[in-house]
Amino acid sequence: MLKWKAVVFDLDDTLYPERDYVMSGFRSVAQWVEAQLGIAAAQCKTELASLFNAGVRGKIFNYWLVAHGLSEDEYVPQLVQVYREHEPVLSPFDGIAELLQALRWHVKLGLVSDGYLAVQQRKLAALRLEPYFSAIVFSDQWGREFWKPHVRPFQAVLNHLQVDGSSATYVADNPRKDFFGARMVGMGTIRLRLPIGEYAALEPMTAQEEPNVTLTSIAALSQNLLETS
Repeated sequence: MLKWKAVVFDLDDTLYPERDYVMSGFRSVAQWVEAQLGIAAAQCKTELASLFNAGVRGKIFNYWLVAHGLSEDEYVPQLVQVYREHEPVLSPFDGIAELLQALRWHVKLGLVSDGYLAVQQRKLAALRLEPYFSAIVFSDQWGREFWKPHVRPFQAVLNHLQVDGSSATYVADNPRKDFFGARMVGMGTIRLRLPIGEYAALEPMTAQEEPNVTLTSIAALSQNLLETS
């Protein structure tokens, strides 16, 4: 028998590269910019990607607009709306679909993810992984105050799966928010620390944020989850 009765996954940078969502959003923004502002889509996408690659987070559209002499107040809300409402083009990490397929016959599978509800729902739909999961919990259904590290989404997924925390483990990537809530409800914790991950360089700030196990590849994750107790 496998050592867990349930395995719960994070979404971003756990099932697929979060960077791919960002670039997908930039493509849609660039198309809007070309149509509405007359700046070539290819140029806009390249410039946004350069800002992202340089480490800019949160204010990318502001920086880009200022560089082009355009009003932040007028255009930032529109660019953010286009970004958040676009239909993303995404694919899972190599090996993830195969891992979920193998696990689903032996354990219950769940998903717990933060982020704006409609955005996260579109991501999951684009990945076409929803059928693998018996329980899907997007923390934003209760409002941002219940995003991780709050315990509520973890308790909810355990309730849906009808398992105790001690029988389940959570697989995620961000030590600053992903593992505290899971640990508080008794779950095991596995950090998937892929080199390309947005939070790969982060370290836990406290002992409560530490994962039980850290793995650096999908192959290692598969081996860990599929090994028998």
